[in-house]
Amino acid sequence: MEWLAPMTAIYAASVAVPLLVLMYFLKLKRQERLISSTLLWRRAVRDLQVNAPLQRLRRNLLLLLQLLALLSILAALGRPILSLQAGAGQRYVLLIDNSASMNAADAGPARLEEAQRQARLFVESLRNKTSFSLGEASDQAMVIAFNNHAQVMCNFTADKHQLTSAIESISPGDGGSSLYEAVTVARAFAQSPGTENNDRSAEEMPQLVLFSDGRIGDAEQLVINAEEIDFHCIGNLHDNIAITAMQARRSYENADEVTVFATLANYGFEAVNCAVQLSLNGDVRAVRPVDIPARRTSQAPGLGSASEVEGPGTTSVTFVLEYAEAGVIELRQLHPDLLNSDDAAWSILPPPKRLSVLLVTQGNLALESALEACPLARLVMVTPDEFNPADQSENSLAAALSADQLYDVIVLDNHAPAELPRGRYIVFGRPPPDIGVSVTEELQNQVMVDWRSRHPVLQYVNLANFFTAKGYKMDLPRDAEVLGELNESPALALLHRRGSVFVLVGFDVMDTNWPFEAGFVMFFYNATAFLSREAGPGRQNFLQVGEAIILEGADSGTEAQIEGPVYFNEKIETQHLGSLRADPAGTIRFAGTDRVGLYNVIIEGKAPEFFAVNLLDAYESDVKPVDELFFSGQQVKAEQAPVRRTNVELWPYLVLLALVMACVEWLVYNSRVRL
Repeated sequence: MEWLAPMTAIYAASVAVPLLVLMYFLKLKRQERLISSTLLWRRAVRDLQVNAPLQRLRRNLLLLLQLLALLSILAALGRPILSLQAGAGQRYVLLIDNSASMNAADAGPARLEEAQRQARLFVESLRNKTSFSLGEASDQAMVIAFNNHAQVMCNFTADKHQLTSAIESISPGDGGSSLYEAVTVARAFAQSPGTENNDRSAEEMPQLVLFSDGRIGDAEQLVINAEEIDFHCIGNLHDNIAITAMQARRSYENADEVTVFATLANYGFEAVNCAVQLSLNGDVRAVRPVDIPARRTSQAPGLGSASEVEGPGTTSVTFVLEYAEAGVIELRQLHPDLLNSDDAAWSILPPPKRLSVLLVTQGNLALESALEACPLARLVMVTPDEFNPADQSENSLAAALSADQLYDVIVLDNHAPAELPRGRYIVFGRPPPDIGVSVTEELQNQVMVDWRSRHPVLQYVNLANFFTAKGYKMDLPRDAEVLGELNESPALALLHRRGSVFVLVGFDVMDTNWPFEAGFVMFFYNATAFLSREAGPGRQNFLQVGEAIILEGADSGTEAQIEGPVYFNEKIETQHLGSLRADPAGTIRFAGTDRVGLYNVIIEGKAPEFFAVNLLDAYESDVKPVDELFFSGQQVKAEQAPVRRTNVELWPYLVLLALVMACVEWLVYNSRVRL
């Protein structure tokens, strides 16, 4: 047994018990009356003897009952707990999943709240070591919340109040679920280096206690023994409708025409008819009913009868509208389901713009033809002598570029001036010398061995047959993004420097077979469109949960206000999230995009800029609980019963005992009065 508040009971007893006993020592103030005989008043005479000061107390049943009732109340104030566990103190790490699927509303208000409730019960069941405890040692616990990343809410402690506060402070998120970082952090905190000669911890590893719905994407990559972890599965339903893909594009031929594509998934076992609503700048433009088939279930070929391959039922929907300005497009499915964060998706629609491109070349028919095939407002070609950044005279091209940025994209063909005005560049051949890229040697007879086909610059560009007779071996800085690699060097790279953006191509296109490939024109179409959106790295207004908002090109110290979504009772409201200042390099970075919705960056003197943060995660939208996890082949089954207390607080029973004693005392007193 242990006592949570023993001193409270001791202080109260030191005051209440003496007062009760003292009441039996008090001498009653009586009035004298003349009577004919004392025969019928013998009991009153005995009472006079009891009330005499310094008289030894006689046995009194009323006093005993009152003392028992008082002691029961005092013991209840000490909050005694009867522990049903015994043995040495243990250490636990509570891993609480707060990813998007834990917001599903099938276990109370949300799965996360149910996980927090069970975690609090687990904490209340931990054993405490106090001076009044008969246990051998106290238990300790640590609290870690995890989604895409782990967050330590509380280090190892036996303080139940601190642990409970840490559990209650876990806020919901809309990110994915990755357990690797959480387990790594837990094991690191559990070590006590230096206790042995080999600097390894002599303490046993703590028991991991996982509260999750089992939707963990990297479980197979973890090495965890089945005895090392206790898994408590949260949730029991799976019906959910989700928007798993969404994109808004302006038409290639007609820039005023906007096409919105979306994919909807049904994770339930019944087909659903739901309405999909399209809004532009908050105004509803269209509502369309769609039929989504039920979840697919089939036997996996070559596996046992118990093995099944599942997938959601999916359907696509397309909207077309005319809009010639910038705006915010919202797509929302209106069918009620378990998870709200995947019911809507947003896209930031830029205004229609036809690009102005400057080509600096001595004459390159391949580049000219490829750029002319792109939907450009104008294409201007100048020689390297005409493009001279060192000439800052009033009528020079360099002065005009520095002042007004007349061109959206500048293409440099085998021309690398020492200094360049701020802008967006596609550089063929040797890179400019002032951007931190050096050329170590010239290469010959190279093929493309790898390229990032999903990057916007290389989307739909096939480089499998690429060959170059000559090229440059580029030594890139650490922050450069490699897009394609030759045998011995990066071939294509993306680099941001001092507010400028560079797409570096480490060869002369005339030394390659690339101009004869269909993807050559597509590269220019992608690269010019990508650079036109870029005013710095990450100027991508379409983000997923957890991706940082990054703005470059601001003046050092520029202050930006961040507004974003805040959730109140399943409703989204926009509130001020904080202020940020640009670093000396002119970069503004905001990483708090842990909830889906619209984020707004406000800089004084500039138009507000919106960023759309969407879930669009088919795995997280599948909210069907998984009660069996596999860690590198080790099967871990969820506990069959939810967490229950393994200790019992005795104060309710002590209060009940005090009430019984008070009733008995009242009956005894009344029986004596009647006598």
